[in-house]
Amino acid sequence: MKQILIDPITRLEGHGKIAIFLNDKGNVENAYMQIPELRGFERFAQGRRAEDMPQITSRICGVCPVAHHFAATKALDDAFNVEPTPVAKKLRELMYCGYYIYDHILHFYYLGGPDFVVGPDAPAAKRNVLGVIEKAGVEIGKEVIKHRAYGQKITAMLGGKATHPVCGLPGGVSKGLNKDEVKEIETMTKSCIDFAKFSLKIFDDFVLANKAYVDFILSDPYQLATYNMGLVDKNNKINFYDGDVRITNQEGDEHIKFKANEYHKIIGEHVEEWTYIKFPFIKDVGWNGFTDGKKSGHSRVGPLGRLNASEGMATPLADKEFKRFYETLGGKPVNSTLAFHWARLIELLYATERVMELVKDPQITSDKIRNPVGEPGEGFGVVEAARGTLFHHYKLDKDGLIDKANLIVATVNNAGAINMSIRNAAMGLIKDGKVNDGLLNMVEMAFRAYDPCFGCATHTLPGQMPMEVKIYNNKKQLYKIIRQNM
Repeated sequence: MKQILIDPITRLEGHGKIAIFLNDKGNVENAYMQIPELRGFERFAQGRRAEDMPQITSRICGVCPVAHHFAATKALDDAFNVEPTPVAKKLRELMYCGYYIYDHILHFYYLGGPDFVVGPDAPAAKRNVLGVIEKAGVEIGKEVIKHRAYGQKITAMLGGKATHPVCGLPGGVSKGLNKDEVKEIETMTKSCIDFAKFSLKIFDDFVLANKAYVDFILSDPYQLATYNMGLVDKNNKINFYDGDVRITNQEGDEHIKFKANEYHKIIGEHVEEWTYIKFPFIKDVGWNGFTDGKKSGHSRVGPLGRLNASEGMATPLADKEFKRFYETLGGKPVNSTLAFHWARLIELLYATERVMELVKDPQITSDKIRNPVGEPGEGFGVVEAARGTLFHHYKLDKDGLIDKANLIVATVNNAGAINMSIRNAAMGLIKDGKVNDGLLNMVEMAFRAYDPCFGCATHTLPGQMPMEVKIYNNKKQLYKIIRQNM
């Protein structure tokens, strides 16, 4: 049996490799996404002061620090038996949508979009943001940089820093907004709304207008029928910061809806010996291996999972795009992995609209930003990270120190689906042992659509990555192997 190794995989946050196994006929027998990092944040959180968790866990990743910051803060609200003030909730959500703005722009223009704008089988040197700028124009590059900076500025104004914020406190936040800041956010957000519309037009012009691309998105190698999961409001519309967790089945019907403090009754965690990442599954369905369909307990999260698990967007422009998404791709739910990219841009538009709603709220400049806390106990927090549903769960001792902690990160929730998507793409694309760089990139596209963050999902305990370096002499002979944390 022959093995094809894609190592390292590219355009993602974190580190990983794909191992593809061919049978004697040169067809794919199986494929695996292997993660060489060991996540250890739950362990070294033990004994820490609970109020430090929003800062500690934001260091899990420099891409999703806001998600971990507020998942931790919400878990502390619960653990200290305190309800944040109404304005504190609005300020948290406003800042959270700022994070979505810069994060979704990052993925589309830097990581996922190049496969479509430049082409999935274009030379590897062109499949990046510079290739996008070359194809679509220099002015687009300037707009990308400007609007990512706007999202980060919104985050910094409320969070203290654009990365690794420090504002979240049990019962509220440490800083409010004044009228000058509100005016500045309004100006930036108006521009971000226009840029979100422009990004959707880019997708229309470069992807939807190309029949070959649409057929590619809808092709069998990229189909996967799992359950879908995401946070929804009381009307089952998407909300990134607050609400209940809703899981829908392969027909789009509701399977279950639950609150954060019930997650451990609903979601189990399975372990495989060949990777450091865990595989969550729906307990009442059970773990039945890497299969999709109703008998499989896997669920997808993130932009496509959220759209499938909801009944619409809570803002008008995004909801119009939500309807067009399903009309174009054949109805709800959409099971095409590559549809994550379009779903992500619809969410970008929603985030900009929601910021505008919140910043225009007359209450947003109130100074009532925190309530007093109660006695320490057990707390559960859930938010929608840009990559999907994120759970934080802490048990505190009588002194307010962390006794136990558990995190189910968005990429972990998607881990089973990512492996199946890679396998299906490899099986559908590689025939008779014939491979080339373009085909292997199309296999990578099956994981890249999820925008996985393996730094979040499998962070190493000492803060360093397991690594193996092979040194060869001038005769191409192996001279020395250096290993770190292996």
